[in-house]
Amino acid sequence: MMNRRQLLLSGTGTLVGAASLVGCAGPSVDDYTNERPLLDLRDYFNGRVDAWGVFTDRNGQVVKRFTVVMNCQWQGDNGVLDEDFVYSDGTRDKRIWRLQHLGNGAYSGTAGDVVGTAQGQTRGNSFRWGYTLALPVDGQVWHVQMDDWMYLMTPHVMLNKARMTKWGLHLGDVTLSFQRRG
Repeated sequence: MMNRRQLLLSGTGTLVGAASLVGCAGPSVDDYTNERPLLDLRDYFNGRVDAWGVFTDRNGQVVKRFTVVMNCQWQGDNGVLDEDFVYSDGTRDKRIWRLQHLGNGAYSGTAGDVVGTAQGQTRGNSFRWGYTLALPVDGQVWHVQMDDWMYLMTPHVMLNKARMTKWGLHLGDVTLSFQRRG
């Protein structure tokens, strides 16, 4: 786990000195209320889901490619997303999300490398998920913020883009395509 993450963010230590803080308003999950098909995480992430993704650095260069096989189960409003990652360099990783549906499209979740509790909201075909990830980088653990957006394209295909920041500075992005089996 540590090697993968170190490779993803190696060399970002100089980012702080070179970057300037600029704030800008972004989209709200409510902007997607009327978009279809409707996304229900309990329905989409139930069973096996495959994903293909890339991590790009702040300049847009692909740093790492990966695949994910997810085994997902829900019992009522509680779900488990068991993710197995395989990276282009042959390394492997695992993350197990424990999600809870809170009603009205709101979700919370925890995972072993997530600091505190993730919070998310669905509207229309979209899901916005925010959390802090404990990420080993160059022998240290950074707490990076993830602004994670998912968009249901068809009943079987979902696109995902997550923006990674620290101290408000853009470190990179994770882009994924999910495909539900069956």
